[in-house]
Amino acid sequence: MTDATFALTSRRAAMVAVCCLGMALGVAIAITRAADSPVTDWPSYNRTLTSERYVPFDQINKTNVARLKQLCVYDLDVDTSFQTGPLVIDRTLYATTDKEILAIDADTCQLKWRVREDGPSLALRVNRGAAYLDGRLFRGTGEGNVLAYDAATGKKLWTTPIADSTRSESVPAAPIAWNGLVFVGTAGGDRYGVKGRMYALDAKTGTIVWETYTVPADAQHSGNEKMQAQAKATWSNATDIPITGGGTWTSYTLDPERGLLYVPVGNPGPDFTNEVRVGQNLYTNSILILDAKTGIYRHHYSLVPADFHDWDLAAAPVLVTSKAGRRIVAAAAKDGLLYGYDLSADKKLYETPITTRENADAPLSTTATHFCPGATGGTEWNGPSYSPDTNLFYDGTVDWCVTVTLDPSELVKKPGQSWTGARLADQFGKKDLNWSGWVTATDADTGRVKWRFHTHAPVVSGITPTKGGLVFAGDMDKRAYAFDADSGKILWQTDLPGAPGGGVISYLVDGKQRVTFIAGTHTAVLPVTPASAKIVVFGM
Repeated sequence: MTDATFALTSRRAAMVAVCCLGMALGVAIAITRAADSPVTDWPSYNRTLTSERYVPFDQINKTNVARLKQLCVYDLDVDTSFQTGPLVIDRTLYATTDKEILAIDADTCQLKWRVREDGPSLALRVNRGAAYLDGRLFRGTGEGNVLAYDAATGKKLWTTPIADSTRSESVPAAPIAWNGLVFVGTAGGDRYGVKGRMYALDAKTGTIVWETYTVPADAQHSGNEKMQAQAKATWSNATDIPITGGGTWTSYTLDPERGLLYVPVGNPGPDFTNEVRVGQNLYTNSILILDAKTGIYRHHYSLVPADFHDWDLAAAPVLVTSKAGRRIVAAAAKDGLLYGYDLSADKKLYETPITTRENADAPLSTTATHFCPGATGGTEWNGPSYSPDTNLFYDGTVDWCVTVTLDPSELVKKPGQSWTGARLADQFGKKDLNWSGWVTATDADTGRVKWRFHTHAPVVSGITPTKGGLVFAGDMDKRAYAFDADSGKILWQTDLPGAPGGGVISYLVDGKQRVTFIAGTHTAVLPVTPASAKIVVFGM
């Protein structure tokens, strides 16, 4: 694809070049990667706690990837959204659905155990995966609980409620685990009066160690007075308009060396009517940085302040040390931009468009307004990855616009009800969806796009670079790809038995590299041909 075919009209598209204080001081501190599991495994949602998704194996590489073939498929034989980010520990692959958690052989797809949690049928039928620590698995549920299981047998060890399903709160995000703690938050910030919260739980007992609100709470919370005061100053709500929003949807990132937790925070509510919540609405649409041991506020980066497009930050940010020695946190929201921040200099490096942006600054009104990306555009639940070999971030995006009309009657809601303040033009269920997607490679130091590939359907799968010079990804037209990490050339492509909207992972079993895709993803907001949930394993 040439740049001319990539229509981007953001007035904020210019990249901001800044000097790096860390370089000036000669500081180039590498961020410690997760080492809870052997390097051959895939032990966390984004492989490492720092979320690079980089695979340090080159057995499958540019010269032989064309010979990659399907080895086995595990068909769950259920109809679900299936957006899980699978884990692999000691040749066992673990995956979740909205109601189930299971273990299969990561090489043969043979079932080891499978556990179902019965409960009420909920509107949000999604779960993004589990965390692993010291022989235990941890996951959230639509009913608002966090559960722990014995990884060897599937036996449930404890249950801790952190959310109220009667208010449409849930826990869809994949937790991460570190230093005896499990980190996970609540979702539901698109519902009237619901406030997002982040938690740390004791991995052995499930006891809540700390709780931190991502938006102003109803009362001060011990240890977070600065955070609460700073946030409250940015919400000018009328007395009858509750502060709403700040859910967390996918997973999290952690710097083990500094003990800092990076939380991607979702949008404010109501989604589109910002005139009833005047201000920047902290800490929605921000990278919120907390002390991992205490939950105390340390810092934040606001990506989309005063949001009125439902452009929340759903995907985990990535922490890297770049080729130039910068310590960078990068994140991508639903606004279609990739953001890079220099952590040492505490400055924004760039904001680079990675999907179509049109009419992004036009105010919404009771007259229909068309803008791009739409409420289901940009970066969804799988965020940027990074390769230290190329010094590039890789991101998959949705290129899909929307038309929105503000509707004052939509502001009159009851607790727990969907609260947008607007009507979205009917775009679902049409034969001509008028959507597409992009895979984009961006220089980590400059923010310049090195290459991009335009797909016919959205890219919401995990994007996984490898030491073999490859980038694996999939689009919602049921296609799996391996790109040349340097040029973007397609080196391998195959059809999958369902849309790939979950993890794309790689690991070693008995010294042999495998690549696994999650297929069978479909949701009400991404209408694709339904297919049963499947785990598809490839190898040589």
